[in-house]
Amino acid sequence: MTEGARPGRLVRLTGGTRAALAFTLDGIAQEGFRGDSVLTAILSVADSLRPAEFGPERRSGFCLMGACQDCWIWQDSGPRLRACSTPLAAGMRLRREPPGSWP
Repeated sequence: MTEGARPGRLVRLTGGTRAALAFTLDGIAQEGFRGDSVLTAILSVADSLRPAEFGPERRSGFCLMGACQDCWIWQDSGPRLRACSTPLAAGMRLRREPPGSWP
């Protein structure tokens, strides 16, 4: 892969033999792997997890163990989930911004 070819913050060295899992992020089809957390899957395809609440910064997770609330994201159905401690499941429909900002 050439530098700059992918917008993800994380770069996978290998997918290994793990099964691929399809999910959507902000309405766009993406792919992660069985065993990924939602955080890992998103940061493998995007530069950040979500916007910060009180400024122009973007968030990408902080404690990585479900304690800090930095990794909350939204499901298309509305409820939030903690991206760092939620396993990726096939067919997940995820959003990086709250429901009021969806097109």
